[in-house]
Amino acid sequence: MSSAEAVPADPPPAYDALLPYEAVVIVSFGGPEGPADVIPFLENVLRGRPVPRARLEQVAGHYHQFGGVSPINAQNRALVAALRAELDAQGPHLPVYWGNRNWAPYLTDTLSQMTADGVRRALALVTSAYSSYSGCRQYLDDIDAARAALGGRAPVVDKIRAYFDDPGFVQANAERLEVALAEAGPGAEVLFSAHSIPEAMAERCPYRAQLEATAGLVAARAGWGGSPRVVYQSRSGPPGQPWLGPDVADAVRALPAGTPAVVVAPIGFVSDHMEVVYDLDVELAAVASEVGIRLVRAGTAGTHPAFVAGIRALIQQRCDPSFPRAGLSSLEPAPDVCPAEHCPRGA
Repeated sequence: MSSAEAVPADPPPAYDALLPYEAVVIVSFGGPEGPADVIPFLENVLRGRPVPRARLEQVAGHYHQFGGVSPINAQNRALVAALRAELDAQGPHLPVYWGNRNWAPYLTDTLSQMTADGVRRALALVTSAYSSYSGCRQYLDDIDAARAALGGRAPVVDKIRAYFDDPGFVQANAERLEVALAEAGPGAEVLFSAHSIPEAMAERCPYRAQLEATAGLVAARAGWGGSPRVVYQSRSGPPGQPWLGPDVADAVRALPAGTPAVVVAPIGFVSDHMEVVYDLDVELAAVASEVGIRLVRAGTAGTHPAFVAGIRALIQQRCDPSFPRAGLSSLEPAPDVCPAEHCPRGA
């Protein structure tokens, strides 16, 4: 059977809803993989936003400190490989694809390949565990735009719900925190870090509440007895626009005198990318050195076996409605199908 025969030209919605899932696609942010990629990548990220050229070049300098390479693409390749192995071993036996918002492999190209491969309906795992405009609604818009670019032959793509309190995600972050606490030694403080967003956006989504829930779950699972504190990093808006705080650097500066070390656990990020390796490992490390506190950065979930197994469980939940659903927090679970008003821009 040819790929044209495998994909209906214009399948009716009722037929789409009855199709079994035939693939999984990881949808991510993307990042440059060499010096020549940096400016074009940033232009993709900032398209339509009035960002001064000087600011773009300043951010480009962050990437050039790492050879013009963001770690996110390599980490996504590793996640694709780990998830393929997990599904091959445990099922459901689905192929795994990968497409990005801002750099190759672009999502439109990935959906085109899926169409050629005869995929008619797929599940999307976005590399954001939380509900916010940039971590949820914007990815849904990306998927819709990519499908529209391919016309009626594009596969139907349903997004897996936000997994902020999924047992696998929590366990992976807890084990990363345990390792960092052991390295930091007695008396270390802990800060749970996430990307800041405008307050106007945060007021219209459960982002902050989900982060606080995850921080509490990770702290408890790791056996850390302090009060979990969420801090924010990487704000990028106009100076006069209120964004979520406190800023992680301000939080480190405000730690009590004599604090020997601080562990920063970037639970807001699924894997390392520039906001982790530059904003924390470079900029925040300089702040910690300035105030005489040792900084230990916990790892991200990445390809931790518990996280990969958790993704498989999330896939099984959507493939089989009778499969047990798991969520560790008392918050309302994120919806499987986001309503139109879910996670609006709000600013």
